[in-house]
Amino acid sequence: MADTEDKQATKPEKSQRPLSAEQATKAAKDDKKAAKQARADKGAADAKAGKPAVAREPEPRVPARLKVQFEEAIRQKLAEQFGYKNRFEVPTLDKVVINMGVGEGVADRKKVDGAAADLGLIAGQKAIVTKARKSIATYKLRTGQAIGCKVTLRKARMYEFLDRLINIALPRVRDFRGLNPKSFDGRGNYTLGIKEHIVFPEIDYDKATDIWGMDITVCTTARNDDEARALLTAFNFPFRQ
Repeated sequence: MADTEDKQATKPEKSQRPLSAEQATKAAKDDKKAAKQARADKGAADAKAGKPAVAREPEPRVPARLKVQFEEAIRQKLAEQFGYKNRFEVPTLDKVVINMGVGEGVADRKKVDGAAADLGLIAGQKAIVTKARKSIATYKLRTGQAIGCKVTLRKARMYEFLDRLINIALPRVRDFRGLNPKSFDGRGNYTLGIKEHIVFPEIDYDKATDIWGMDITVCTTARNDDEARALLTAFNFPFRQ
């Protein structure tokens, strides 16, 4: 009997087979669900026992880097440069509009949806699909057909996108020689074009099936092009000399 117990004790355990991707995902979901249920049961037990619930501290919100830079340095610099007496006269960034045209969407709607998904990753905000306003027989285009996508960014997301555009995306553009300093519309708005959306690090080059171009319009509250150019230069926009 003792020999049998010794054999069972020294018997090696069977090696477990590695879990597949689906099994691992399911196991992770089950563990997460069990942990959530355990927290709910503990909260219910504490409430029943009369214990005060422990409030979860909110995570600190970190302001956008360019927003802090504007308030601390750029606003005062522009006020001295143009002689503004009121700090609210200083031009500011209003919004950023990103537009992506997908001409191949006329024949395949999935390409428009894929472009909208990529644009959502780049902007950090869901993009809307733009549709044709009128029919053009030459291009086999019908009214209401999806032909592109766009997104409008304001406040914190606008500053974060411009930070990534200036410091990460534009230096990755092939044969980049600087932005055209004349691409202003006369009312303080600046537009630039990018031929390949894969310059943004959010897009995985190996998984990208198509390469799309995009137009980026930076809208400001400046009254003329000189004020807008000074504002964007203070944000380190790489204008061509």
